Amino acid sequence: MNDAQGGGALGFLHKSNIVAQPGYNRWRVPPASIAIHLCIGSVYAWSVFNPALTRQLGVVSPAAGDWSLSSVVWIFSVAIVFLGLSAAFAGKWLEEVGPRMVGVAAAFLWGGGFIIGSLGISSHQLWLIYLGYGVLGGCGLGLGYVSPVSTLLRWFPDRRGMATGMAIMGFGGGAMIAAPVKGWLLNIYERAPEYLGTQEAVATTIQNGRIFAETAAGQVEVVIATASQAAELGGQAGVYVVGTGNTGAAATFMTLGIVYFIVMMIAAFQYRVPAPNWKPEGWQPKPVSSGLVSQNNVDIDQALKTPQFWQLWLMLCLNVTAGIGVIGVAKTMMSEIFGTMMPLVVTAGFASTYVLMISVFNMLGRFFWASTSDYIGRKTTYMCFFVLGTALYLSIPYFATAGANSPSMFYLIGFYVATMIIFSMYGGGFSTIPAYLADMFGTMHVGGIHGRLLTAWSTAGVLGPLAITSLRQVSVTSAINDLAGRVDPAVFEDTFGAPISQLQALVDAHTVTIARLMEIAPAGTVDPTPSLYNTTMYCMAALLVVAFFANLFMRPVKEHHHHKEPDLMGVPGE
Repeated sequence: MNDAQGGGALGFLHKSNIVAQPGYNRWRVPPASIAIHLCIGSVYAWSVFNPALTRQLGVVSPAAGDWSLSSVVWIFSVAIVFLGLSAAFAGKWLEEVGPRMVGVAAAFLWGGGFIIGSLGISSHQLWLIYLGYGVLGGCGLGLGYVSPVSTLLRWFPDRRGMATGMAIMGFGGGAMIAAPVKGWLLNIYERAPEYLGTQEAVATTIQNGRIFAETAAGQVEVVIATASQAAELGGQAGVYVVGTGNTGAAATFMTLGIVYFIVMMIAAFQYRVPAPNWKPEGWQPKPVSSGLVSQNNVDIDQALKTPQFWQLWLMLCLNVTAGIGVIGVAKTMMSEIFGTMMPLVVTAGFASTYVLMISVFNMLGRFFWASTSDYIGRKTTYMCFFVLGTALYLSIPYFATAGANSPSMFYLIGFYVATMIIFSMYGGGFSTIPAYLADMFGTMHVGGIHGRLLTAWSTAGVLGPLAITSLRQVSVTSAINDLAGRVDPAVFEDTFGAPISQLQALVDAHTVTIARLMEIAPAGTVDPTPSLYNTTMYCMAALLVVAFFANLFMRPVKEHHHHKEPDLMGVPGE
């Protein structure tokens, strides 16, 4: 027996050696799938790392040498890109070797990616975080994501939507556990930087946008923290020395990498595959009631030649693009839109809880919508996503703008509810798509077809954050220029230690921000922060309209694409 057939050093991982014995309880498979998805699903809590990574040197406040939010957000994007690419390439491999071998590979890549990322943070080498968490970790995401899908579809032919919903629910729920755990670990490992004194007591100068202070040991680079920034580390407003504290991000990455590796390895060894032609006791396939549910199979390579595959690809891509950009900066968005309106309500703790609730609805939506699709059909389910989603995305600018003009809990609650429903449908799109694929193309190669379809996720992983960060940056730049034009030049120079002609350098060094400009803006100036995301939301709604028509025109796969079993009649036996 060769490696391909389950022999060799890694033969014990091959699917031919993990076939379940008669009487095996199929309900032992979902917990292993959920465990792996809970680990890799922590990627959705990436935004919890954003504050720490964007002030890695300054700790209490971003220093001039710190990474920008846009550069950090792209780490998440790279991970999602490699999730889709690895899933596409590994789909066929999964069908050949089975879920256990793929799950073990995922454990090494995801856990190892965190460890390499930790080294990148501690050495302040951004490329190492991209390589570790983004590239290697992203490949671990892809392998871990697809490993249980085809297996569960074969174990639960009677409940396809529920089966995939169970596993992929774990992916959505990963952030529910990871968000508070990451926050807890960051708090344990973080250390405040050296405090020099209040801003009035310490003489500072600005050179090329950087702030320096004179100390007994000579000139050192510093940051000036506001009372709220310093309070997060139990300090007070004033001047802090750059590079003397610790956000705890590096140690948190290392801890998570080790824990995820162990959990995923244990889970991977719980995988079993059903014997050929196995079916649940007493179950008989129901008569086909929908033209979109086929009893035929389509080969993995042939599926890419059908318009149905590309319609589903477009639907998933646009649905994910609309949601993924918001998830990547969810905590920041909530703070920027409503934190300025209701600072006593929308605190740092409130924003963290918001991230947690995103995960809860993402998780529940995966199970709810996928299970619902078993009854109302996949096409109808996706119609709900696109029609309701468009209306909800259009409502977000209303709640943000109206709330800015007249702060009220009504607008905050409206925004909260709208985004929660959006995220439930975002997760539901992921969990329903494997069952949609099985309906259209059969279960023979559904794992591999699903893997290739996830390239839509990779594409969305670029488009979503690109749209939200670039559109937001345009809004931020416009807002800063507008506010700077309203401020008295003398007051500006007195506040920032440099003339307004150096505005761009001060912005690049994080010295001038919208918040600080609002402190010296003329009375009655409207804070532009709550409207920074309006244009983005309109664009996301437009994407869902396009997806609606792609789903509307879905038709059954034509017969000439169906897989034909070779006719063995008359072939001599061996």
